[in-house]
Amino acid sequence: MPPRRLVSGHFLTIAEVLRLPVLTEGMPRVLAGESQLNRAVRWVHVTELLNPADFLEGGELVLTTGMPYPQDASELRGYVDQLADVGAAGLVVELGHRYRKVPDELVTACRAREVPLVELARGVRFIDVTQTVHALILDAQGALLRRGRDIQDIFTALTLRGAGPEELVHTTAELTGAPVVLEDLTHRVLMCDLLGRPYEPVVSAWSRRSRAAPTLEKIAPSGPEGWLIAPVQDHNGSWGRLVLLEGRLNAEPDPEHVLVLERAAVALTMARLAGPAWWERRAHRSVLRDLYERRFRSPADARARAEALGLPAFGHRLFAVVIRHAYTGTGEHLDERVAKALAQTGIRALVGETAPGRIGVLLALAQASAWQPVAERIGRLAREELGAEAVVAVGPGVTDLSGIARSWQEAEQTAEAVTPASPERWFYVPADVGLPELLGVLREDTRLQRYAERQLTRLIEHDDRNGGDLLPALRAYLTAAGNKSVAAKLAGMSRQAYYQRLHTIERLLGCDLESGLQCTSLHVAVLVLDARGEAAPGA
Repeated sequence: MPPRRLVSGHFLTIAEVLRLPVLTEGMPRVLAGESQLNRAVRWVHVTELLNPADFLEGGELVLTTGMPYPQDASELRGYVDQLADVGAAGLVVELGHRYRKVPDELVTACRAREVPLVELARGVRFIDVTQTVHALILDAQGALLRRGRDIQDIFTALTLRGAGPEELVHTTAELTGAPVVLEDLTHRVLMCDLLGRPYEPVVSAWSRRSRAAPTLEKIAPSGPEGWLIAPVQDHNGSWGRLVLLEGRLNAEPDPEHVLVLERAAVALTMARLAGPAWWERRAHRSVLRDLYERRFRSPADARARAEALGLPAFGHRLFAVVIRHAYTGTGEHLDERVAKALAQTGIRALVGETAPGRIGVLLALAQASAWQPVAERIGRLAREELGAEAVVAVGPGVTDLSGIARSWQEAEQTAEAVTPASPERWFYVPADVGLPELLGVLREDTRLQRYAERQLTRLIEHDDRNGGDLLPALRAYLTAAGNKSVAAKLAGMSRQAYYQRLHTIERLLGCDLESGLQCTSLHVAVLVLDARGEAAPGA
């Protein structure tokens, strides 16, 4: 069951403060800094000093009647500069004591420094404002502490039971209600949870956008999109980053989001330190399966996700490759070994286990490059890493990821069809699947089984009763394409003895072995029998 999203314990914003009844009585009107009303108010400070910066720490909403304000415009600009430099949240001026109208010079100065400026047309009790806002701030801070304990408990429980990176990323997204991305140091998206959003608008051009958002010393909005970023470590130091995409530019991040991101980054670091972490391979497997099973909403989504993982899908030819193997050795994951070997050759690909005994490879090759040498290289690597029985099958090339599922199916069917009797090659393509391979794939079809039984039952029963060799004789005849001399040699008989076997076969089956159609029917039946592994009498 996914964790419940926690109620936020964030600081009040200027906009929220201005909606409080204690201030609405003063008929507040925003004169400058309208775009900054989402700034957090950490405290309310009442002052009539011209040098308030000495008493401020940042985040305060300054209340004043304007009594000490000078007439000189430059001094007014200096006053606003102090507020902006110290990071004050905003300035509220009550009319009626010094001014009937806020000076234009003050409005201009606040607009230049983007300092929110609010006038109160009616008088309010500043003591009531400070008490009300401070009480709400303290309540929010207490709520944040309680949320912090809840968040800590959630990630501690996940860490203790060995939760994987996918679950940790998902939990982070659920708790914050925002898309979350886990990337490595090369800015490849390994895991992400977008809360049902399409991939294309969120992770498209990811590498470029990510490089524009540096990791800051503390978690704060970074880059042009205001991402929140927490570093993830491993045994070698910095490994990657956990990125929260809030979808809105805030001067101050939601404190609860910061807490969640910090705890999630620690949990991910602990997961990497706990033992071998094949996170890149897990990411490749996930994307390959999503492509094969057509889980993406659109081709644009599929392309955005693949490119965010480092596969150049646009302007390349894409090939689905299936490696069938029976390797049962221990140690490093098989797909990890194949991926490392491919990486050393400079081949751009996604590599991952797609099913037991199957490794999928999605190649991205330049339009003008030949794919056959790459396929042969994969075939050689597969034999070296997985043994001589490894089979490599390549599907038709496509230019768009929307066609890769079909290519994958053809590669999978080709890999399944290849048998030890097939001609030995470094790799196979669908055109290499002949009738014996096709019947081998369909060998469990009961209709084919009944067909073979109907065609050959009398022959098999005769051989069983008499210890005969009519079925091997027929197999030799069909293999030799009706050439009786060649067939006799294949069967290891004299011509006279072999001709007698052929006459007996025709009599028992009621067929004419000179008929091409009847020979084809019998040949299919024999191939079905061979594909099922039935032992022929006397064979």
